[in-house]
Amino acid sequence: MWLRGGEGWLSWRELGEAAVVKGGTSVAYDTRGWRVSRPVLDEAKCTNCLLCWIYCPEPAILRHEGSKVTIDYAHCKGCGICEVECPTKAITMVKEK
Repeated sequence: MWLRGGEGWLSWRELGEAAVVKGGTSVAYDTRGWRVSRPVLDEAKCTNCLLCWIYCPEPAILRHEGSKVTIDYAHCKGCGICEVECPTKAITMVKEK
């Protein structure tokens, strides 16, 4: 995982103990390295209810015209909230490779 520091990009190994990073969402960070599992969307089951988009704590569910959603894996931490909230079970979590 890489964080944008005041002097460029830093890996998590370069941060000191209890390092403080500016608060907010992962929009400024590539958090794909945090995941153990990733959400996979089955578009055939998706009804575009947008519950995944509403409940996602990060900007990882992208809403497109016509309420279609896709997953932005660069910002997804793999928390699995989208899978739990999906009423049609169109999202399943799979182990990251």
